[in-house]
Amino acid sequence: MDVFTQLAEERIKKAIEDGDFDHMQGKGKPQQLDDLSNVPDDMRMGYRIMKNSGFLPEEVKLNQQLFSIREALKACEDPEEERRLTKRLSEKELEFQLMLEKRNIKKSPAYKKYRHKMQQLF
Repeated sequence: MDVFTQLAEERIKKAIEDGDFDHMQGKGKPQQLDDLSNVPDDMRMGYRIMKNSGFLPEEVKLNQQLFSIREALKACEDPEEERRLTKRLSEKELEFQLMLEKRNIKKSPAYKKYRHKMQQLF
C-alpha cells in the first residue's frame, strides 16, 4: 500500500470515528448497484461516461432488458406470466442477435476479445 492510500485510509477511519458520515443522505439504505456490471472492466468507464451524458448504446439497453426479463423469470410463479416472459425473452434475444449481425460487431476486435464472456450470458 503506498503512502497516499495509507493517508486516505487513515483520514477515512478518523472521519468515521468522528461521526462525519453519520448524517449522510442514504445512510442505511441499499446502494444503487451499477447496471453496467455485465460490461467488461476495461470498457465499463467508457460506457459509464456515455450513460452519465444520457447516451447508452442500443446493445447495453437490450442487455439491461434481457437481464430484467431473466430476473423476472426467476421470481415468476404464475405459469401464464412465465410463458409471456419466456416469449418476450426470446424476442429480445433475437433482436439482440440481429443487431449484432447488422452492426458487424462479431467482426470487431472487442467482440473477439470478449466473445466467451458474452456467450456465458446467453
